[in-house]
Amino acid sequence: MERRRLGRLGHESSVLIYGAAALGGVDQDTADVSVQEALDGGINHFDVAASYGDAELRLGPWMPRIRDDIFLATKTGDRDREGAWASINRSLERLQTDHVDLIQLHGVGDLGELDKVTGPGGALEAALQAQEQGLVRAVGITGHGTSAAQTHLEGLRRFPFASVLTPLNPVLWREDTFRDAYTALVAEVQRQDAALMTIKTVSRRNWTNGTTEGHYTTWYEPYDDAERIRAAVSWVLSHPEVTGLATAGDVRLLGMILAGEGDRIPADEAETALLADPEYSSPFINSI
Repeated sequence: MERRRLGRLGHESSVLIYGAAALGGVDQDTADVSVQEALDGGINHFDVAASYGDAELRLGPWMPRIRDDIFLATKTGDRDREGAWASINRSLERLQTDHVDLIQLHGVGDLGELDKVTGPGGALEAALQAQEQGLVRAVGITGHGTSAAQTHLEGLRRFPFASVLTPLNPVLWREDTFRDAYTALVAEVQRQDAALMTIKTVSRRNWTNGTTEGHYTTWYEPYDDAERIRAAVSWVLSHPEVTGLATAGDVRLLGMILAGEGDRIPADEAETALLADPEYSSPFINSI
């Protein structure tokens, strides 16, 4: 699998980042099969969060075996210093490790949320305390929604986050406002030599009628055919500024995403294939 430098952190990360949200609702045996599939496929970067159900607990038993071989990132969704400090320490216990490579301030998708985490007594203070004590190596920021890119740009103006995790796919790219904000974010990321990771690669649309239709554990309806997954992965990874994309939050999709990374097609061909779907739309319309 291709690896790309994770900004100034210097880690040569697999371009597929294991999205451990997929482990939030599965048993340990299912989790073990999925983690092994990821490792066998060449993934060396795992991304989890305190809010992903039992995901940290499912990864924990693997740490004595693989901790030195992977880049491990988790997230805190707490907005205040005290809550975030407790969350970080709980995550370390659940993950069975004494440190993570990256702690991310999670779900910061608008300026109001950014004000909370970066203001006095905010979660950023806890993340920096954890960094000072060697519990985390670096601090990043993540977010969903159409305002994520511009929010993350402002975040980088306030604090030199080591990484940004923000949405990107062809249907979002076609929105002028989103594209302009993303382009400005890329320029600042490159100026600071931060890592730029992406989410929502294989998203197709919102679930219709506000339901999940019982198919997948993702909060959006994903593509679940090999050709369109290959197209989606190919298109995102054609962007050289992207250090990696997070795999979808359902263990059943991982195999096709791995296959798609290994058999990429040209970006224009990929975009044509995806935009030919009349149901392809932003996952953030009426998103939860």
